[in-house]
Amino acid sequence: MSEPALPQHRFTVETAKVLAEVAHNRQKDKLKRPYREHVLAVGDALADFDDDIRIAGYLHDIAEDTPMTRQALLDMGVSERAADIIERVTKRLHENPDDYQAGIRYIAEDHGATLVKIADNAHNSLPERVKALAEKWPDKPPVTRYDEARPVLYAAVPVEETRMILARINPWLLEELDDLLDEADDTDYENLSYETTESDEAAATADAAEDVAGAGEAASDTRQ
Repeated sequence: MSEPALPQHRFTVETAKVLAEVAHNRQKDKLKRPYREHVLAVGDALADFDDDIRIAGYLHDIAEDTPMTRQALLDMGVSERAADIIERVTKRLHENPDDYQAGIRYIAEDHGATLVKIADNAHNSLPERVKALAEKWPDKPPVTRYDEARPVLYAAVPVEETRMILARINPWLLEELDDLLDEADDTDYENLSYETTESDEAAATADAAEDVAGAGEAASDTRQ
C-alpha cells in the first residue's frame, strides 16, 4: 500500500506576515529603522484586497533583499499569482534594473503588482520620512522618482482602489491624487452649456413616459 498523502497546509496572509517579519528581521532602512516595519505597513495597506495581493504586499521585497527564490515560495504554498506579483515588483529582476521609470511602467501592466507598488510608494513618501531623509542628507537633491512614478501607477488602476490604499497608509497623498484628477479632467466648466436641444428634450420626455408606464404596470401587478 502506498503512503497516504500528507495534508497540504494553506499559505495564509498571516503566514506571509510572519515570514516577512522573520526574513527582514535584521535589516535596517536608510534611516536605520527596522525594515520589517516597512513591509508590514505595505501589507497592512492592502487589507481591502484579496489574499494573493495581500500576501504579495507583505513579501514584496523578499526576493529583492533576501536569498528567497520563487521556487522556495511556491514550495511553501505561495500561489503562482502572488509569486508573479512579487517577481514583477522586484527591481533586480527587471530587464534594466537601473531604469526606475521603465520598471514602474512594467509594474503598471499588472493590476495586482500596481496595487502593491502604490502601497510601497506611499509608505516611502510619508511626510515624516521624506523630512527625515532631507535632514540626514541636506546636500542631496530631493528624491523625485516616487513623485514621478505615482501618476503612472494611479492611471493603471481604478481611482477608488488607490484611495483605499492611501487612506490606510498615507492620507497626505489623497490631496495630491485629487489634484491629479483635476488636471486630467479637461472639461471647460466655465463655458459648459446646460441648454438642451429639442431632440434632448424629446428623448427625456420619452424616457419619463417609459418610467411612468413601468411604474403603472408594477402597481397593477401588485394590486392583482
